[in-house]
Amino acid sequence: MSLPFVITVDGQFAGQVTVGNVIRGSLCSAWVGYWVAADTVGGGVATAATAMVVDHCFIAAGLHRVEATVRPENAASLRVLEKLGFRHEGLFRRYLDVAGAWRDHLCLAVTTEDIPTGLVSRLIAAGKASSL
Repeated sequence: MSLPFVITVDGQFAGQVTVGNVIRGSLCSAWVGYWVAADTVGGGVATAATAMVVDHCFIAAGLHRVEATVRPENAASLRVLEKLGFRHEGLFRRYLDVAGAWRDHLCLAVTTEDIPTGLVSRLIAAGKASSL
């Protein structure tokens, strides 16, 4: 099961953040994936939206770990995760079939201990976001 969250900017659809493979019990984790419309790239929208969703995973859903996989050449997506404090955990070789070929993906993750005050508050403290 996956949980899709819609991203809107000024009332317009701008992308999606999805949480999937939610596992309870001793693992208590999920994965997160995201995309934004081409005219929204580079404005911090993916970073802010992903921060809000990961905070929701930790606070409201009570998860302990969230991970993301990214193709190594996807510098923009890697930057989103790095800005949020996700750590590199390894390379998954031939992990997903993308456009008819098995592609390598980097695995990055964050746990509740890594961000005790939350990702959104971290962005605000760094001056990269403001609260309403």
